[in-house]
Amino acid sequence: MSNSSTPHSPRRGIDWLRDPATNEGTAFTAAERDALGLRGLLPPRVATIEEQAQRMLANLRGYTAPLHKYVALEALHGRNTELYYRLLTDHLEELMPIAYTPTVGEDCQHFGHIFQQARGLYVSIEDRGRVAQLLANWPEDGVDIVVVTDGERILGLGDLGANGMGIAIGKLALYVACAGIHPRRKLPVLLDVGTNNLALRGDPLYLGLNRPRATGAEYDALVDEFMTALAQRFPGVVVQFEDFANHHAFELLARWRERLPSFNDDIQGTAAVAVAGLLSALRATGGKAVEQRLLFLGAGEAATGIADLYAAAVRAEGVAPDDARRCSWLFDSKGLVVAGRADLAAHKRAYAHAHAPVADFAAAVEALRPTAIIGVSAVAGAFDERVLRALAACNARPIVFALSNPTSRAECTAEQAYRCTDGRALFASGSPFGAVEFNGRRHVPRQGNNAYVFPGIGLGAIVSRTRAITDEMFLTAARTLAGEVSDADLAQGSLYPPLAQVRQVSARIAAAVASVAWAQGLSPLPCPSDLPSLVRASMYEPGYRGCAAAGA
Repeated sequence: MSNSSTPHSPRRGIDWLRDPATNEGTAFTAAERDALGLRGLLPPRVATIEEQAQRMLANLRGYTAPLHKYVALEALHGRNTELYYRLLTDHLEELMPIAYTPTVGEDCQHFGHIFQQARGLYVSIEDRGRVAQLLANWPEDGVDIVVVTDGERILGLGDLGANGMGIAIGKLALYVACAGIHPRRKLPVLLDVGTNNLALRGDPLYLGLNRPRATGAEYDALVDEFMTALAQRFPGVVVQFEDFANHHAFELLARWRERLPSFNDDIQGTAAVAVAGLLSALRATGGKAVEQRLLFLGAGEAATGIADLYAAAVRAEGVAPDDARRCSWLFDSKGLVVAGRADLAAHKRAYAHAHAPVADFAAAVEALRPTAIIGVSAVAGAFDERVLRALAACNARPIVFALSNPTSRAECTAEQAYRCTDGRALFASGSPFGAVEFNGRRHVPRQGNNAYVFPGIGLGAIVSRTRAITDEMFLTAARTLAGEVSDADLAQGSLYPPLAQVRQVSARIAAAVASVAWAQGLSPLPCPSDLPSLVRASMYEPGYRGCAAAGA
């Protein structure tokens, strides 16, 4: 007979090492090794978690390819939860580009080829009628936050189908590292409705359904069943919609945001971080929000989300809604979005202003003389020398946001922005760029990454148990983030605080968001007397708890 452990037998020593939630590896103390039956199963020297992290970091630095670093980091995630999050939290500035953008884009492209173990919930179109059963299979009874995607619009890479699970996993890792959400209270979800990516469907290692994407009533029925079952399984859970295509993103947000505390990070999270960067830039220029003219390259979720939130910021200064919207102009694949165009989707119409048609983006810059250009197009190099010099010609401090991800899709690099504006640009990007030396000055651009805002927004929603996540919360998050930028940051061209400070930034955003929930009567809980302290006390700190906490 086999001597292996059965589901009903006592946990053996090796089981503590095989479970990533309890595995402390060489950090198990001598007493714990005796108590748990681990004596002899580990090298004799007891290490600290700091020493383990140092060893792992050295190993990661030994790889040259970012994807290899990602695979090694995910392998650690699969064997030792606490060490993974300790390493990621303590070295976020170095490791976030590996755990998330830009490397997560490459991870998603190769997801089936580098797959190691299941992490998350896969709900396919073939599971219609039994989604509640799938959710019942999830081993944790308490989930505070879900990131869900259908993989149709992954970063700037398009339809990656079931490979999009890498995005949900990566986002939730940042919720833990940046805002202290407990790792056992998060759930990544992939809605597999098929893919129209023929290369993936022809790949024998692709792990998703080999069929065209479901659409219409079939698609809607699956999403509705999932969201309904989710609310029943985890009442009050916060839901983040991630990387849905435009034709679903706006409709899903409108349908669910009043029924569950939910938001779309591509629309609202991107908007909050971009508006925060714009508010920081205005501190450097001395300009007023209502005086700005923003020209967006791209007219989808991100562009209209930013424009809407910026209009809200302008309205808050007493400006009429129509005048506030006139601060923003959109440029899509057919040219400048202007009044009279018959082909406009509903989300673009509020920004279709009176103007002659313009088919060329550089010509649009010359005609409109914007104070800022914001790239959300995923068109690499679209902010070329002509565009940047045209912007610089009409602004003492031109604002250039190249926000498309991954790096290969950025509208321009930091160096191009500074060199083509004679070092005068106020630059932010969606992917990380290093410092640039130009004309004797060192410019330190910082990434306008959504990780500055969505973890804090989620934490604030969880702490307050808000019934909804409102537009006011995103504007509050943007203002709070902008307030974290110091004069020293601005002096070196940084429009965001250092990523090393993101946990304290998230705590402050969470407190600000939660205060809005109470002010708007959306929380069922009594308002605490010391909200910042409550937020900080609720944040998980990675580290070993000892065998008693592990259930010995």
